[in-house]
Amino acid sequence: MNAAAEGASVAPPAGRVRVWSLPVRLFHWSAAALAVFSVVTAKIGGNALVWHFWSGYAVLTLVLFRVLWGLAGDHYARFSAFVRGPRAVFAYLRGEYAPGPGHNPVGALSVLALLACLFVQAATGLFANDAIFSEGPLAKMVSGATSDRLTSIHKWNELILYGLVGLHLAAIAFYELARRRRLIVPMVTGQRQDETGPSTRDDAAMRLRALVLLLVAAALVTYVVRL
Repeated sequence: MNAAAEGASVAPPAGRVRVWSLPVRLFHWSAAALAVFSVVTAKIGGNALVWHFWSGYAVLTLVLFRVLWGLAGDHYARFSAFVRGPRAVFAYLRGEYAPGPGHNPVGALSVLALLACLFVQAATGLFANDAIFSEGPLAKMVSGATSDRLTSIHKWNELILYGLVGLHLAAIAFYELARRRRLIVPMVTGQRQDETGPSTRDDAAMRLRALVLLLVAAALVTYVVRL
């Protein structure tokens, strides 16, 4: 099956390309909002930790969905469309690589790093404890020492997440201000101006596929949490 039939469609008027589908945009902003909410509820502590746990389950669901969508989603969301090897990364850094409308090779590394970091944060939270009265739903399945180690990883990984988010925001500012390349607006509208390439599919069938994969991810997380 060719790209136009599966993940991409005929390009809209010259210079405007639909790059980010609605599922990708909703994932992006929902993950950002949940990350902030998770940090706030963790810092408040007390009864807010209940919401912190629920937020963590939601983050884990989103990460699993994004992995599935990276395998079976629309054209520019698929890992095969933007993840490149070291040669492409160094070529891009030397200015010898034209990435096209989607993620560039360095941006792809940022996406993978953020997904991995969010997964580690949500997964370790399932086993973590606050040494007072709250613990993750799977903490009872491991020893106290193991729970404490995973809690330490959870706390240290939070700092790594801050660093990755900081780099992500710095990169956005650099491209917006220095390169004059819009990154924020396309993540809202889904479209980029002054680009060439096929538009990604964003029709009802593709959105239904996203909903099914989201429900699959949610079911998996629900199953794990209830173990």
